[in-house]
This record gives sequence, structure tokens and C-alpha cells, in this order.
Amino acid sequence: DTLSTEEVDTLIAGVDSSSRHAFRNRCMLELLYSCGLRVSELTQLNKSDLFFEKGLIRIRGKGEKLRWVPVADSASTLIKEYMKKKHTPAKGFEDRLFLNNRGKELTRNMVFAIVKKAALVANINKNVSPHTLRHSFATHLVENGADIQLVQHMMGHASITTTERYIHMSQRHL
Repeated sequence: DTLSTEEVDTLIAGVDSSSRHAFRNRCMLELLYSCGLRVSELTQLNKSDLFFEKGLIRIRGKGEKLRWVPVADSASTLIKEYMKKKHTPAKGFEDRLFLNNRGKELTRNMVFAIVKKAALVANINKNVSPHTLRHSFATHLVENGADIQLVQHMMGHASITTTERYIHMSQRHL
């Protein structure tokens, strides 16, 4: 499934505000969508990977390949605010951006649960996962005229054929 931009906004706003990690969860959803991140890329993101003054974040993708992805002003503003809050990292996780209750790296399952709960709260009746946000990101870029090679780079696809499926989806949309 692909979410519309309105559904993405509703999903991000649908983070359970009563949760003590509501702000962290909102930041994570924003980054998953606005940067087209994989779950593993999100959970392994470090503070030292943030280059907001340049409008970029450094992503370690599959096979430890590094790529640079533009970060939206809205996302960088949220992350800066999030980083001002006190977090107590466990030893070895001092640089990790998003932490669990024990100060360690979030698991993929935790991120899936956060996305599913936000979709439930937002009353989105689609099969929504973190990959849905990544898929929606690429689809929206192509629908709005982004160059396919730029999308390929931002997604971290080794092959252009992997990225080309978004062109076909965009053509169906048109």
C-alpha cells in the first residue's frame, strides 16, 4: 500500500500522545517518511550522522554502504528538539539517536509496533508498516517529477530497476 500525503500527515499526528515516548515516536515516523529510510537505517542512526547545517543526514544502508540524504527542515527541527530532552544511553549507545527504555538501540519489532499503533490511532485502514512510509516517500517523489536516478540514490538502491517500479506506479497515478 501507498499512503497519500494526507494519510502520512494523519499517521504522524496519530502518534499516541499519552505515551512517554510520543515525541521520539513522532520524530521516527517523520524521518522514516521524509528521508525514505529502511527500519534498520533508522534504528542505527547516530547523532554524528546528522548534518543539519548542510541539510543532510548520513545513512548506513545495506552492505554498510554510505549515502547522503536531504533532510526536511520540519524533520531537522523535530530532531533538534528531541535531542534537547534528557536521554540516558546505556554504555556503547551514547551516539545512538533513538533509544529504548533501557537506553539501547530500538529493535525492528519496536518500530513496526510504533507504526502499527499510529496507523490504528489515525484510523488508516491500510496495511501500514515502516516500509509503507519508505514506499510512499519514493512514490511521492516520482509523482512530483523527481529524477529517477536521484530517487535511486536517496533510496540506496544498487540497481535502477529496483527504483523503476515507482515510475510505473506514478504512471498509473497519472
